[in-house]
Amino acid sequence: MKLIVAVHFEDAQATSATAAAVAFDAWDAAEAARTYVSHIAHVEPAVRGTLDLRELPCVMQLLREHKLEPELILIDGFVHLDADETPGLGQHIFHALGGSVPIVGISKKRLPGLTAQFEVMREEETQPLLVTCAGIDIGAAKARLRAMHGRKRLPTLMKLVARLTKNKD
Repeated sequence: MKLIVAVHFEDAQATSATAAAVAFDAWDAAEAARTYVSHIAHVEPAVRGTLDLRELPCVMQLLREHKLEPELILIDGFVHLDADETPGLGQHIFHALGGSVPIVGISKKRLPGLTAQFEVMREEETQPLLVTCAGIDIGAAKARLRAMHGRKRLPTLMKLVARLTKNKD
């Protein structure tokens, strides 16, 4: 089973959060095999001037709470922040899982240190997504992202997990 995970902070002070996961087996799946949601009652505040890792304990709680052991995790975000592989959230998740679960980060947002080698175009879209990864070859990660269901820029299941975190599904 593969998972797409996302975290949404509930209030302006970001003191609580909802973490959600969408499980799927085939890369071209149009529907989730299963969904999971965890409510995190307390989230530490962000530390100004440092990488925001508040999502890390939320993701780890979700995995523990539902006893999930995925073969791969996709996140809405970055594994690396640049071509020099400065660690992002995904790299921290990779290490927290002992380096045994590949992590693929997908983002609509550009970072200055990520060149065209990290871009992937889906369908007829004119704006690329950015892909970073750990534990899997970037070419393989990009090919799998292209194969995911959905005609728009973001795959269908990534949209679903975002809705689940915001309690819209």
